[in-house]
Amino acid sequence: MSTTANDRALDLCRYVDASPSPYHAVQESIRRLTAVGFTELHLDDPPTSPGRRFLRSGGALVAWSTEDRPIDAPVRIVAAHTDSPNLRVKPRPDHADHGFQRVAVEVYGSPLLNSWLDRDLGLSGRVMVRDGDPSTVREVLIREDRPVARIPQLAIHLDRGVNENGLVLDPQSDLAPVVGLGDKNLGSFERILADLAGVDTTDVLAWDAMFHEVVSATLAGLNGEFVSAPRLDDLLSCHAGTEALVAASDAASAVVPVLALFDHEEVGSQSPTGAAGPLLPRVLSRHLGQTERPIDSSLVLSVDGAHCTHPSRSHRHDPEHSVRLNAGPVLKINAQARYASDAPGLATVRLAAERAGISLQSFVSRNDMACGSTIGPALSTRTGLRTVDLGVAQLAMHSAREFCGSSDPGDLRTLLIELLTY
Repeated sequence: MSTTANDRALDLCRYVDASPSPYHAVQESIRRLTAVGFTELHLDDPPTSPGRRFLRSGGALVAWSTEDRPIDAPVRIVAAHTDSPNLRVKPRPDHADHGFQRVAVEVYGSPLLNSWLDRDLGLSGRVMVRDGDPSTVREVLIREDRPVARIPQLAIHLDRGVNENGLVLDPQSDLAPVVGLGDKNLGSFERILADLAGVDTTDVLAWDAMFHEVVSATLAGLNGEFVSAPRLDDLLSCHAGTEALVAASDAASAVVPVLALFDHEEVGSQSPTGAAGPLLPRVLSRHLGQTERPIDSSLVLSVDGAHCTHPSRSHRHDPEHSVRLNAGPVLKINAQARYASDAPGLATVRLAAERAGISLQSFVSRNDMACGSTIGPALSTRTGLRTVDLGVAQLAMHSAREFCGSSDPGDLRTLLIELLTY
């Protein structure tokens, strides 16, 4: 792996470590964008003069640069999602079992449940608190990276058939993390949140809190060929998109580069901050004058994780479409429109890859297996713009810890830069 690829992979690790929740991912992208001159707008702000702008809403972010771009320039949008499958804290989380304090959680998205067992877990998210005046509320991001929680697996001596029959978990009873000892703990979780937010317990009004693995992202493999990290689906794409926008904003181009990071992809995108919501169309209409810009040469890139062919389960993949790690970004195609890619869009991306010297792969599901979906179909429907689904190949998708090649993230970034500037 080249030094540049190694640097890109390590920067991805830093991005993932900074982003244990969707709100922190937005915060980290904003940190990188403000460092190169992007300034914030708010949801109700009127249109402004050309420049580098961003708008955030919860776990979503839209950023763009109209600096030195003509009013009739097409838009090129890199879209990804900030959320990942995990365990989220219920409104009344405290309960005790046989001397253990536990926290009640709700399963978010479709995680591999067994991957959350026997891991050291931290806590992150946002807390809504009183802000002086009784009618004023403010948002506080919270983060605890100490191993404050764990979900212990039942010993094999008490489940002798687990290796032969497989592990089956009850999401209601088996997934509540242990956080301490005691028979009575009413209100203890709110005290934890209040301490993390720096307020009194009585000032905590509501929260979107979730557990995350505390082990840092890292390079792996004998020669650093891999990235081992939580939340690669889809923080890898958020990182590549952010870095591509930073680079494209400094490039001389007749294209308006846009970054759109959405929340709630893992649960269907049906929310104000999801890809099926109004956020991006409003920005395109209000701030980018979409009606004045060409449609045919504009493009949405729905960037999300792709399935690598599993070395032990290759029969689960289409035999003519093997996908490998460190073999380049993956174009995702589905005849049932579960992915939004069509031939003209694919051709545009292939030409960009040729110019950038990047290899591409193609993913197609087996005919006898259902295909997952992405934000691509929702975005193509909401914006009316041609959309291509693509991403980086990975293993262990939706595990608490995922796995990808270490040179692919840099290649994805290079490809996105080419698409945002040409």
